[in-house]
Amino acid sequence: MENIEELQEKVILIAVNTKDETETKESVDELEELAKTAGAITVGKVIQNREMIHQKTYIGKGKIEEVRDLIYETKATGVICDDELSPAQLHNLEMELDTKVMDRTLIILDIFASRAMTSEGKIQVELAQLKYRLARLVGLRSSLSRLGGGIGTRGPGEKKLEMDRRLVKERISQLNRELNEVKRHREVIRKQRMESTQPVVAIVGYTNAGKSTLLNSLTGAKVLEEDKLFATLDPTTRMLELDNKEQIMLTDTVGFIRKLPHHLVDAFRSTLEEAKYADLILHVVDCSNPQMESQMETVYETLEALEVGDKPVFTLFNKVDKLENEGVGFPGKDVRAKKTLLISAREQRGFGEIKKLLEDFLHEKQMYVERLVPYTETGIIQLVRKYGSLLEEDYQDGGIFIRGYIPKEYYTKVTGLI
Repeated sequence: MENIEELQEKVILIAVNTKDETETKESVDELEELAKTAGAITVGKVIQNREMIHQKTYIGKGKIEEVRDLIYETKATGVICDDELSPAQLHNLEMELDTKVMDRTLIILDIFASRAMTSEGKIQVELAQLKYRLARLVGLRSSLSRLGGGIGTRGPGEKKLEMDRRLVKERISQLNRELNEVKRHREVIRKQRMESTQPVVAIVGYTNAGKSTLLNSLTGAKVLEEDKLFATLDPTTRMLELDNKEQIMLTDTVGFIRKLPHHLVDAFRSTLEEAKYADLILHVVDCSNPQMESQMETVYETLEALEVGDKPVFTLFNKVDKLENEGVGFPGKDVRAKKTLLISAREQRGFGEIKKLLEDFLHEKQMYVERLVPYTETGIIQLVRKYGSLLEEDYQDGGIFIRGYIPKEYYTKVTGLI
């Protein structure tokens, strides 16, 4: 038998620094991780300091020569730019370098195409791919046909490159209709949750911060966990029972990332908006990551773009087990969060504190009840059990003495007060 190995692409990363050199280097390091997730190996990095990005070729003429020599030396099969390229920049740079040219957006779309599992996720990814490629059909078609596929050609977008613009636009219209149907279904589910007064908590955070691990450890959801960017795309909602027997809904959302393509934000808006309709945001942060501060800023910027800036936030600084002295002395500051906590989702450290914070938050939205319920009105106790928290239940001669918390809208029914 012969072993047939898939050829791993070798890429050179290109970036233009116009403001902060440190931030640009961090962004390129993240781009390397994205390329690795997509299945490529980075063989070189080139950063050019410029006042502004070159309008025609992204980088200047001198750097183009440098990159061309580096491609020859490393035998690279393509280059990846750290920003989204215009159709003209993509075409011109490709002609200058005579190799496949990709940008950050294309890599993220490619990863999303390989990770989407549900029908909704696949529709959202295909829609984002088509919108991105619509203006780039000519340039992409020539490059991909010459190089024979690879990164950027996976998923439903590959066969669409042979269509003309009219067919692509028709497909986009069809996908929009399908996505609207999915949105309506999601809105019905949200409405049912809201009517049941079941508290909803959305888990958000930078990609690979540990959101899925947290959901799995708290609820046993069995969501895919990998030490990769965008390991999971499809939102998962599970019930969490707190120590006082109260229940809340936990929803995991797609991870955020700097320079998140606007095509993806639009396509995944219905998924990302799970945070918009939540009562509380659990912001998971990888505190072992050197870029923690900038990642937190990216998350808050994305939440504001989704109009979720007014929601209360609890920040969980995850992966303390990876810090020196396991987090001893770590400040754990987030001035925009209502509460902060150091945890390790993988080792289930700090879970008792998480549940206590959630209990306290729920009680802030509820009213304290203390009453002797006649035996003829025991349905009131079931009401407290279902929608609130029953702390004490004592059977006496005149009835059942109860003590607990109930949502404000049920307070008059339970107490009998007007």
